[in-house]
Amino acid sequence: MARFKVGIQLHPQHCPVDDLRAAWERADELGVDSIFTWDHMYPLYGDPDGPHYEGWSLLAAMAVTTKNARFGALVSCNSYRNPEFLAYMAGTLDQLSGGRAILGIGSGWFERDYEEYGYEFGDAPWRLKQLGEALPRIEARLKKLKPAPIGPLPILIGGSGEKVTLKLVAKHAQMWNSFRPPSHFAEKNKVLDQWCEKLGRDPKEIERTCAINAADVERGVDAYLEAGAEHLILMAGAPFDEPLEQVERLLEMSR
Repeated sequence: MARFKVGIQLHPQHCPVDDLRAAWERADELGVDSIFTWDHMYPLYGDPDGPHYEGWSLLAAMAVTTKNARFGALVSCNSYRNPEFLAYMAGTLDQLSGGRAILGIGSGWFERDYEEYGYEFGDAPWRLKQLGEALPRIEARLKKLKPAPIGPLPILIGGSGEKVTLKLVAKHAQMWNSFRPPSHFAEKNKVLDQWCEKLGRDPKEIERTCAINAADVERGVDAYLEAGAEHLILMAGAPFDEPLEQVERLLEMSR
C-alpha cells in the first residue's frame, strides 16, 4: 500500500466543548497529519437545535493546545467573512501554532446559517462567483501580513464542481478536498488534472485530500489511493472514542 497522510474532521456539535478539546489533543498525540473542524452555526445532522460551536474560535484553541498536526476548517464559508479579514485571521492562527495553519475555504451551501445570521444566500452560481472574486484578495492580503506567516499557510478549496470550483482549485489552491466514494473522487481528480493542464499548473503542486467515513476504514482504503487521494480525512462525530480508534487504524495502514 502506498503511503498517505491521515487527518480527522471533528464535528463541533452535540457534545460538551471539553470533549472536542480532548479529541483534538488525543489525535495530535496519535500523530495525525491534520485536524479539521467545520464552519457552521447549527448542527448538520441530529437535533437541528442541539449544541454547536463556532469553528474559528475552536481553531484558535487548537492552535495552542496541539503541537504537531496541521489544522484548519474543512471548510470555511466564503460568505461569512471579508476576504482580507479571513486572511488576517488565518495569519494569526499560523503565528499561534508555529506555522501549522491551513486556510480552508468554499463557496458555502447551508441555507439556515445564511438566513438566521443575516447573510445573503443567493444561488450557487452567485456564491461561486463571490468565491472566485475573494480568492485573489485573500492571496494578496496573505502577502501583506505583518508578521508574515511562519508556515506555508496553504489554501485548501473544498468542492467538486467541474466547471467553476475545480478551475478555482487549479488557479489558487495548494490543497483540494472532495468526498467519497472512490469512483466520485477519481472522476473529479481527473477533471482537476485537466484544469491544471489548461491553466499551465503543475498538478503535483495540489495535495489531494478526501473525506471518508468509518465504513471506508473497515473496508480498507486502497481504492481511494488508486483514485488519486494522498491525504485521507476521517469525518468524526461525537462521541469521539471510536473515531479515534479508527484513526489509529488508518495511521497503521499509512506506514
